[in-house]
Amino acid sequence: MKICNKMLAEGFGTFVLVLGGCGTALFGHVGFLGVAIAFGLTVIAMAYGIGHVSGAHLNPAVSFGVWVNGRMSFKDMLLYWVSQIVGAVVAGAVLYAVWTAAGMGHTGVFAANGFGADFQAAAGEGYLNIGWIGAFIVEAVLTFVFLMVILGATDERSNTKAAGLAIGLTLTLIHLVSIPLTNTSVNPARSISQAIFSDCTTWSACSQLWLFIVAPLVGAALAGLFYKLVCGDCCCKKCCKKD
Repeated sequence: MKICNKMLAEGFGTFVLVLGGCGTALFGHVGFLGVAIAFGLTVIAMAYGIGHVSGAHLNPAVSFGVWVNGRMSFKDMLLYWVSQIVGAVVAGAVLYAVWTAAGMGHTGVFAANGFGADFQAAAGEGYLNIGWIGAFIVEAVLTFVFLMVILGATDERSNTKAAGLAIGLTLTLIHLVSIPLTNTSVNPARSISQAIFSDCTTWSACSQLWLFIVAPLVGAALAGLFYKLVCGDCCCKKCCKKD
């Protein structure tokens, strides 16, 4: 498959992820559980819809972890990043246009990620006050878990037909854990798209955006390396081969 096809698929897939997940958070009135399910469903849908074209990364951290693991080139990773960020920002613009058309006033937090007392006050009921160290740990660890599932589920030795379902359910679980803490990123493109359109009057998403870029990349890199150790080039081939 040509890289241009993969880039288009990644841009579209990330657009759908942000539109479906963040759109549910903004307009759905379904609570944290509903938002978590929405993010999981979008990943499942895109995994089976465009997975055969690009792998349906939909996330710069996923592409970074896949690159660290040795499954894609550095050039392709950068092109995936561009596509994913553009797709996410376009989705954010669509959500902002709908918000404005509905006459909902200031965007406030929008569906941005954040941490600390100011974010808690701006986000409203149900959110907890967690400092930047705690937020970094949450985002890095959960991205690590996410990438380990992705790398394992898409391994040629695995049942790859069920990969989309496993990955989507894992993302749902991750959101259930971390929405009250950071509003769940584990995806720099998703965070960038929402920070751009949030209202900085009472709290600035952009000033905290660095954490939601760096922490997921750190978690993804560690997973890419650790998966090699668990069952890759650094592992005894005899114990990893199929029976």
